[in-house]
Amino acid sequence: MQPDSSMLTDLVRMKMPFGKYKDTVLCYLPVSYLEWFAREGFPPGKLGMLLATLYEIKINGLEYLLEPIKRQASKR
Repeated sequence: MQPDSSMLTDLVRMKMPFGKYKDTVLCYLPVSYLEWFAREGFPPGKLGMLLATLYEIKINGLEYLLEPIKRQASKR
C-alpha cells in the first residue's frame, strides 16, 4: 500500500492551529508533543488524522518519507 501523498504534503505545509506549538509546521512538531496527543486523544477531523499519522511516522523512523516533499515544498 502506498502512502497518501496528499496527506504527506499536508504534513509539510500545514501549521499547527493552536496550543504550545501554534504556527509550527506539523512535520516539525516534537515527538513528545505527539506522544501527549496519543495519550490524551488526537483532535477530531483532518488535523487529528494528520497528527496521528505523523506520530506513527516519527515513532517508526519513517521521517525519510517526508524529506522529498519537504525539498519540493521549499522550492516554492
